[in-house]
Amino acid sequence: MKPVRNNWLELLVAIIALGIASRKFHTGWIVFDKYLGDALFAAMVFVLFSRVTQTSPIRNAIVSMAAMTALELFQLTMIPARLLNSSSFAVRIVARLMGTEFSFFDLIAYSAGIVGIALIEIAMSKRQNTPLPPMLE
Repeated sequence: MKPVRNNWLELLVAIIALGIASRKFHTGWIVFDKYLGDALFAAMVFVLFSRVTQTSPIRNAIVSMAAMTALELFQLTMIPARLLNSSSFAVRIVARLMGTEFSFFDLIAYSAGIVGIALIEIAMSKRQNTPLPPMLE
């Protein structure tokens, strides 16, 4: 497992804070009010995967997008929507985190967040003269 570098930990905290802010403060513009949070959520998943694995940013992007797509497709089962009616507060929170309605636009937002953060990781690797995996050289 790669050690977590301070700049990635700070980036992860910033992503989470911006994601919460995007849900809390509304601008009236759906791109910021809805899809920015989705993109940041996907970026957070990418950062977590990249800290656990020792693969290329491209591979981490593929795995992250697969996970986000699976989560979005799971919403089609209506299980998360039914979990909103649970008497357990924790179960309702999990249902909200999973999302309850499938949206193709969510998949586009996830892609934007993952591509954006993958490009940042590639740029940071080049700036720090960290060798990239052969797939990116």
